[in-house]
Amino acid sequence: MLYYNLGLDIGSSSIKAALVEIESGKSLGVVQEPEIEMGIYAHKNGWAEQNPEDWWEHICNAIVKLKNKYNISKEQIKGIGISYQMHGLVLVDKNGNSLRKSIIWCDSRAVQIGNKAFGDIGKDNCTSKLLNSPGNFTASKLKWVKENEPDIYSKTYKFMLPGDFVAYKFSNVINTTVSGLSEGIFWDFKNDSIADFLLEHYGIAKDLVPDIVNSFGVQSKVDKKGAQDSGLAEGTPIYYRAGDQPNNALSLNVFNPGEVAATGGTSGVVYAVTDSLSVKESSRVNNFAHVNYNKGATPRIGKLLCINGAGIQYRWLLNNLSVSSYEEMNNLASEIPVGSDGVCVIPFGNGAERMFNNKEIGTRIVNLNLNNHHKGYICRAALEGIAFSFVYGMEILKSDDINPTVIRAGNDNLFRSEIFASTVATLINQEIEIYNTTGAIGAARAANLYEGDFEAFSKSIMDNDHVMTFTPLNNKNSYVDAYTNWKKELGLILEH
Repeated sequence: MLYYNLGLDIGSSSIKAALVEIESGKSLGVVQEPEIEMGIYAHKNGWAEQNPEDWWEHICNAIVKLKNKYNISKEQIKGIGISYQMHGLVLVDKNGNSLRKSIIWCDSRAVQIGNKAFGDIGKDNCTSKLLNSPGNFTASKLKWVKENEPDIYSKTYKFMLPGDFVAYKFSNVINTTVSGLSEGIFWDFKNDSIADFLLEHYGIAKDLVPDIVNSFGVQSKVDKKGAQDSGLAEGTPIYYRAGDQPNNALSLNVFNPGEVAATGGTSGVVYAVTDSLSVKESSRVNNFAHVNYNKGATPRIGKLLCINGAGIQYRWLLNNLSVSSYEEMNNLASEIPVGSDGVCVIPFGNGAERMFNNKEIGTRIVNLNLNNHHKGYICRAALEGIAFSFVYGMEILKSDDINPTVIRAGNDNLFRSEIFASTVATLINQEIEIYNTTGAIGAARAANLYEGDFEAFSKSIMDNDHVMTFTPLNNKNSYVDAYTNWKKELGLILEH
């Protein structure tokens, strides 16, 4: 009989669940619940909430779907790994009942609270201890509840991150991880402890913080009610838990200094692991405890740079250029020379960009000649512009003591494009390895890491997921010229 680990990826759009064979690390399959996107409640502009009980309902449905689709019994599922949307806030009372909807990652109501705390506590204090501004993260969202919903705050027994809540629903045990606390800006890296000074500043009682467990290990076990709800066997261990970006890095076998994970979806992310507590770019880069961060050991920090205007730019063109597919766009682009004859696309049309200190740059198409240039030029310039934004982001990370030795990326829309991937690889002079994996598959594999065998974990990814490697092109002059031209156009915008 074959045995499997279950991986769950709790996103704001859907729940994805995967089964991975324990011995080989091979994925059996992935399902999604619900089939259509989950809704987000927005009572006011800039707010974003979801009912955490909805996540649990979709998880239970996904487990049923997986078992039925692949004819797997509950006894064959031996462990659980959980990935979840970062920075969310769930509040429960003493009976474990959620007190309000979760304030999720994209909710911006606590921005001013975090900015004020940054000023009041002091930049040096925040960056040396938190490695970040308190910003619009979970701690600031909890302060918002304290200020604006005192009745709910007074009933709160524990706060949790989304993954903590899911683990609690399985096990009736409330706990969290150092990596999770750091993403909520509750961790003091200088003292390697809970950030008491921030809790005191916000007037938050320390006993609201859940117990801390390791990212890898037996965190809790499915109890009787969790088994009844989910269809898993009572006693099944939860072995792993992490936020979606650290988990994405894990899924791509990124654990050590110099290793970089990249994603090119609607937004782009570059996540680089370092052992440095450098905060030179803390206004533009977030710093979190990576999944293999251990108290008292050499730190493993994940530096996260987000590019809001990435794949959304290319999707907008797909919807508005009278083309039928990304493949057609890529074919049109491939007929145009490097540099797109001077046409530049500045792709930042998806809100404020943190790497530009939260300026709203917008999308611009410049140097377009209406006699000579057609949609092929726009397609090429868009792919190049998004690639250049990744290169620009890598330059920021390099200025913050990141020296990349390997870059690994998922096989998603942008990295399927040879133009995009080759442009990035050539300009940063670094190979880019492409892997066909998902967060749910990575979380399922990570359930095996409680045994500490990272070498076998790495081998399962290489054996099962590696698709191809893009290498830097020898003749890079035209790429450098195009990037220089793009940066010049960007500079003109940033000056105003």
